[in-house]
Amino acid sequence: MWIELLILASVCLYLIYRHKTSNNDYFKKRGIPYAKPVPFLGNFWQMMLGGKSMFDIIVDIYTKDEGRIYGFFDQNKPVVVIKDPDLIKQIGVKDFDHFMNHRDFTDPNDNKDLFAASLFLMQNGKWKDMRSTLSPAFTGSKMRSMFQLMNEVAQHTLLFLKNQPNYIGIQGFELEVKDFLTRYTNDIIASTAFGLQVNSYVETENEFYRMGKKMTSFTFIQGLKFLMFGKIRKLMKILNIQLFDKESCDYFMRLVLDAMKYRQLHHIHRPDMINLLMEARGMIQGEEHTKASNREWSDVEIVGQCFLFFFAGFDTSAALSSFTIHELMENKEIQEKLLREIQDVNEQLNGQPPSYESIMGMTYMDMVVRECLRKWSPSAAIDRQCSKDISYDLGDGLRLDLKKGDIVWLPVSGLHRDPKFFENPMKFDPERFNEENKEKIHPFAYIPFGVGPRNCIGKTPTDS
Repeated sequence: MWIELLILASVCLYLIYRHKTSNNDYFKKRGIPYAKPVPFLGNFWQMMLGGKSMFDIIVDIYTKDEGRIYGFFDQNKPVVVIKDPDLIKQIGVKDFDHFMNHRDFTDPNDNKDLFAASLFLMQNGKWKDMRSTLSPAFTGSKMRSMFQLMNEVAQHTLLFLKNQPNYIGIQGFELEVKDFLTRYTNDIIASTAFGLQVNSYVETENEFYRMGKKMTSFTFIQGLKFLMFGKIRKLMKILNIQLFDKESCDYFMRLVLDAMKYRQLHHIHRPDMINLLMEARGMIQGEEHTKASNREWSDVEIVGQCFLFFFAGFDTSAALSSFTIHELMENKEIQEKLLREIQDVNEQLNGQPPSYESIMGMTYMDMVVRECLRKWSPSAAIDRQCSKDISYDLGDGLRLDLKKGDIVWLPVSGLHRDPKFFENPMKFDPERFNEENKEKIHPFAYIPFGVGPRNCIGKTPTDS
């Protein structure tokens, strides 16, 4: 009996192994250089075991070969890394209709999944309609209105700093920068996306902050969930396992829907994301339009957009600010030059709080932020899923034939650290982005906000 069970188990393990390694010759057969995968784990085994970040893995993969493309395996799924900026432009802009969507590792029809219902994972026509719905929130006029909400948060943040012992003095005071900036980002998003006024410096464990931390803390279990959803999504749905914590999702659902009902009942207008979504639903009359499309959005689709802004902005904005502060600390001359610009603007304001125009006019601040986005890009890579077969002639007898369902990655961190595009890339040098030098940068070698029509919706506010 035991011998039979051992044989059966061995056969099952062998069949699983064959299935998981069946694609291992994908790139070899096509003559594409690639990184050899580890069985079951692909080329991300170091990240899964906690030994290396995604950022560093992408940089390593990018530098393994000098060609225009390179292959690697996300577990057993072959992925083509596009290393050539001109080819990135072709895929991300000219052939956008072939690469409109991100990889669908969640069920787009799941009416409970806030992440699947967000703009980031919406697909095809639904994505276009929601993008049109949300775009007015990022025009210059809307950002000017929303800036006053951000300024209110900045004022209570400044008050917190002024109340620290030794705020004015030679010794100064200690501050846990990441925690400080995370609370600042939290309060900004609470106000501008959810219409909620919180002060995370006074109420250190307020419910919004606590739920946000819970939602964005990537524990081993959360990482495992992402892995399982990518491979056995149907089973996860049968088992009724949600990608994100149910308590936190329910909290955000109640928060947004109750706010909408209350505002509609009491005729409250506030220049924030909830107000825009109410316009999209036809719950209130919009200033510029009533509805961006004739599509009827479900509760989950509406709340999913606020959830995305929280999920995408909560940690990334705080991390970018932390990296910027670190670089300023390491580069005294840059710090002093930026301080002079801030002091000049402050003098021009003559005691008045900063305005949207005064912030947007700080050219050196813009250069510092752009350089930090280059060296410490929030996204290590950007993915696109092929929706229609297409081929590219790469020269030297090499062709890239992509079929429906194939995945390509645009290696942001690799491009940004490539000395071909950025001389001495490990040096923090904002002058790369001065008026003279920024024109020399290949526009598709610097892509912190993505490329083409599906770039980050918050990339650059447009005038309206």
